[in-house]
Amino acid sequence: MSIGKEEVEIPEKERKRKKFVAPGPVLSPFDAFALIIGIVIGAGIFRTPSLVAGNLESGGMMLTAWLIGGAVSLIGALCYAELTTTFPNTGGDYHFLMRAFGKRTAFLFAWARISVIQTGSIALLAFIFGDYASQIYELGEYSAVIYAAILVFALTAINIIGIKMGAGAQKFLTTIEVLGILLIIIVGFFLVPEASATSFGFSPVNNGGNSLGLAMVFVLLTFGGWNEAAYISAEISKGKRKMAVVLIACIIVITIIYFLVNMAFLRGLGLEEMAGSKAVAGDLLEIAFGHLGVVIISLLVAVAALTSANATIFTGARSNYALGRDFKGFSFLGKWKSRLEGPVNAFMVQGGITLVLVSFGLFSRSGFETMIDYTAPVFWFFLLLVGISLFVLRKKEPLKKRPFTVPLYPVLPLIFCISSAYLLYSSIAYTGWGALVGIAVLVAGALIMFLKPSITEET
Repeated sequence: MSIGKEEVEIPEKERKRKKFVAPGPVLSPFDAFALIIGIVIGAGIFRTPSLVAGNLESGGMMLTAWLIGGAVSLIGALCYAELTTTFPNTGGDYHFLMRAFGKRTAFLFAWARISVIQTGSIALLAFIFGDYASQIYELGEYSAVIYAAILVFALTAINIIGIKMGAGAQKFLTTIEVLGILLIIIVGFFLVPEASATSFGFSPVNNGGNSLGLAMVFVLLTFGGWNEAAYISAEISKGKRKMAVVLIACIIVITIIYFLVNMAFLRGLGLEEMAGSKAVAGDLLEIAFGHLGVVIISLLVAVAALTSANATIFTGARSNYALGRDFKGFSFLGKWKSRLEGPVNAFMVQGGITLVLVSFGLFSRSGFETMIDYTAPVFWFFLLLVGISLFVLRKKEPLKKRPFTVPLYPVLPLIFCISSAYLLYSSIAYTGWGALVGIAVLVAGALIMFLKPSITEET
């Protein structure tokens, strides 16, 4: 296939060897919009509202927290809009870190992404899918693990078949997911009686929480995932500025959806009942439809997890491709099959590692929580580095044409870095032993990098 103007930057020596096939701009802005929406609006919105409510003392504060989360995410998206429009590349964050800090930092990020961040996130979503699918039809003692493994295998195969099939599946799943969320909003506003006349006010309610900082951790984690747009920036058609528009539009739409969903929960259940609920969406739909509501929400959450997992698999293989493209020891990952329009080897390796993580569910009853612990500290560490890279690249490449620049520089990028640093601290302070395992895997990558320098030799 022909290479478009938005293609990944490949060194001259590689082009002469014709060793790599780079992706062209084959995704429409709507494809990118569906991918980002599908990643962000996942199963988290059905789990975290009760945790947020349990840490705030009024309904008004709870709703404000979600608006603040949207604002912070929008600031992050503006930072990413500058990076993705200035340096569009299939490697995404990997490419930004390479240009800002050099190959060692980029290698360490790619190692973390393939072994911790992306594969752990896919496994986490697969566990959510397995848990809720098992409520509909049980497959035995290890039902959730079986469903999770089937999900990883099936979606990896879909994306190997080709990028267009992956994007088409994502649009279909995202449509179902959004329709399901609209059902929750309709139920909360119109099909159940109002739980409390003061639900939306700022009067304190005795819910035993009162920790805005911890509440914001859950809010911002629920907004997480929009940064995955960086990995498809080189494949967006119709101009570089389209990526900035897509990012900003996604955050605005997601904020509106989250706000309305929480208003529906608050109206139908009240703050105290939200705080005490372990399945807030199920409790709301049960009021309206009885046991049928439990079945409906199980299907809805399963589809939400499926949607996010598909998008995460789609974007994850692209940083693995960049790792193989740039480092000799992983060159087998850097093969882009033009006929299939995708990094097939990268998909297969990513799927294999994810299946290993899913297998942990055979030995643990808390696979979902373990995956959160495993991925969070490493993720926020590198997101902080990406924020810092914006400042570094402004200094290193001041003459580089920037189709989009962050407004109010350097104030907004500083806010982004501070929020990322806070979440890094929180992910270590509030998580369990899984966080130490994730950090240990990252340290192992650093040791490999220093003890086996041949691994990081350029191709």
